[in-house]
Amino acid sequence: MAVILNVNHIEKYYGSKGSVTKAIDNISFQVQAGEFVGIMGASGSGKTTLLNCISTIDRVTSGEIQVAGRDITKLRGNALNKFRREELGFVFQDFHLLDTLTVYENIALALSIRRISPGKIEKSVRDAARRLGIGDILNKYPYQISGGEKQRTASARAIIGQPKLILADEPTGALDSKASRMLLDCFTQMNRELGATILMVTHDAFTASYASRILFIKDGGIFSEIRKGEEDRKSFFNQIIDVVTLLGGDLDDAV
Repeated sequence: MAVILNVNHIEKYYGSKGSVTKAIDNISFQVQAGEFVGIMGASGSGKTTLLNCISTIDRVTSGEIQVAGRDITKLRGNALNKFRREELGFVFQDFHLLDTLTVYENIALALSIRRISPGKIEKSVRDAARRLGIGDILNKYPYQISGGEKQRTASARAIIGQPKLILADEPTGALDSKASRMLLDCFTQMNRELGATILMVTHDAFTASYASRILFIKDGGIFSEIRKGEEDRKSFFNQIIDVVTLLGGDLDDAV
């Protein structure tokens, strides 16, 4: 199986000479094509900084990050913008939908900026919306739909360009339990049926249990890793709780 993401000995420092904070401490791991990987850690552990570096929102201090064999830490200017636009899909906690655009237009935007023909865009939008169960709300505006529908709209936008890697940052953080389950079922469908490669940061053990592998981050480094394998999701959830306990986390923040 092809390696989609290769994180190789990356470090990230913040501050000046007088006061330096190491946010990421020599992290290395790989994500294979079609994997659904979760990243967990307490607040301040470095998990969000790690995601920001992979998404090119932030730059590493040292080391390299390769996506589909390409070292993205060396990209600049138009090449970097093109990479973000064509190779990455994003799902954020606060949706990042444009209120003045319909659901259809929000999803289509990812292809419109790449100058894809309108006919191809329409087919792609309707197919993504059908797969995620939002085909009946394409003409509505974000203020007219629920939080779960907004997040599924954001997910459709993330997958429509067939990116190499989908990055999800606390995707269920603003959703109630029912909407969270619906979204996570959509992620599972995207992963299994469409072969989407997903890297998801979450503090929530229930959300993490939908992934196939979990990396636990502590003090800027990888503390542990567990794989679901043939286990059911309930057993995997219990494994996650055990590791969270070892991390010294507050279980009230984990479930």
